[in-house]
Amino acid sequence: MVFSSVLFLFRFLPIFMICYFLVPRNMKNLVLFLGSLVFYAWGEPVYIFLMLFSTISDFVWGRLIEDYRGKDCSRIFLLCSVVINLFILGFFKYADFLLQTVNTVFGTSIPLLGLPLPIGISFYTFQTMSYVIDVYRGDAKAQRNILQFGVYVTMFPQLIAGPILKYHQKRRSDLDAISYGAKRFVTGLAKKVLLANNLGLLWTQISSLKNDQMSVLMAWIGIVAYAFQIYFDFSGYSDMAIGLGAILGFHFPENFNYPYIATSVTDFWHRWHISLSTWFKEYVYIPLGGNRNGLARQILNILIVWTLTGIWHGAGWNFLFWGLWFALFLILEKLFLGELLKNAPVVFGRVYTLTVVLISWVFFALEKPGEIPAYLQAMFGLNGVGLMNTQAMFLGNEYLVLLIIALVACLPVGSLLIHRLKSSKTGPAMALYRVGEKVIPAALLILSVAYIVDASYNPFLYFRF
Repeated sequence: MVFSSVLFLFRFLPIFMICYFLVPRNMKNLVLFLGSLVFYAWGEPVYIFLMLFSTISDFVWGRLIEDYRGKDCSRIFLLCSVVINLFILGFFKYADFLLQTVNTVFGTSIPLLGLPLPIGISFYTFQTMSYVIDVYRGDAKAQRNILQFGVYVTMFPQLIAGPILKYHQKRRSDLDAISYGAKRFVTGLAKKVLLANNLGLLWTQISSLKNDQMSVLMAWIGIVAYAFQIYFDFSGYSDMAIGLGAILGFHFPENFNYPYIATSVTDFWHRWHISLSTWFKEYVYIPLGGNRNGLARQILNILIVWTLTGIWHGAGWNFLFWGLWFALFLILEKLFLGELLKNAPVVFGRVYTLTVVLISWVFFALEKPGEIPAYLQAMFGLNGVGLMNTQAMFLGNEYLVLLIIALVACLPVGSLLIHRLKSSKTGPAMALYRVGEKVIPAALLILSVAYIVDASYNPFLYFRF
């Protein structure tokens, strides 16, 4: 069940919201917990028990760590929690990949397990791990109410694709939060179905072409389309999660901050999937020593973190290369490139960063052997097709308006305009802001629902992670 579906929007969500707001305050957690289980079980009826096992396991480990704080066994309990979580994640996400690699390297024929990947396992596993680690550090108190802890783990707005939450999230519900949440949800829905889905169609058309049909222009249009697709797909889902959380009284952290205006790769990862990069910084990079033990150790720590970041995204060599690609430029920026970028014109930093990021999406999007080098050859004119062809011109003209809209939508133009109108003391500006505040969300909702009802193409890229 995805947020951008008729089933969720017109069946599950209305029924859940009616139940949630009608029950007394002391019953809301129970309704949210049961509703989240129904939401997850709709697509994963078997793996719901795996998620519940992780929930109960880390609830127990958290209690034990706090009860025996200061004793040696407390560290053993932490280690047990981390090992169990990583084993579950590793088994379901990487077992078949490892078996396939063994078969390829050694020529064996070990049968694969064929286990489907539990939806959201990468997200809720990291979330429960952060809770246990925070309890061990003393940054959070162990939860004594298993229902409240279950709500934290299984809460459906962020269960499938984050943001990854720390345990001490605050809860506040009022009409302003509900209004903000509804608008934020509609904004995310529009980004997902009006922009990401249609850009995905363009990427699908281009990526399915043979190498001898791929001109330079075609290849760049394709990877730009994919860059827009994955941004609006994932940030749109994050917006919907943040909006639903606000309606229910929770404040979720921002997960994106206009990443395509970044002036360095370091800056990009301060803006893209913020909750994940923050998790790796707090629970891997800093415990390894961060930048405190000299440059050589810092470079090693960056390599470790980005190797893990790459394979977190998927069981495939392409994800490992994707992580190492970013590690390379982050290390170069630590060594000398970052200082050069600070002294260079801003436009240079943005062009450099976009180029690095666009090439990275080739690693991320293409998984079959040979596809990545072939696509990179096309991007840089090494496949013999040339700068452009008629098919590239046709697709460019057909999708030009959509690409321009996507470009504007991923820049902070709209938020700056809203801020200026909102802070203006002139009557026309305030009137325009008030009208737009009501009309634009309504229009986006109508257009999005019309698209969902009519369209059959509605993937969500981060479900596979």
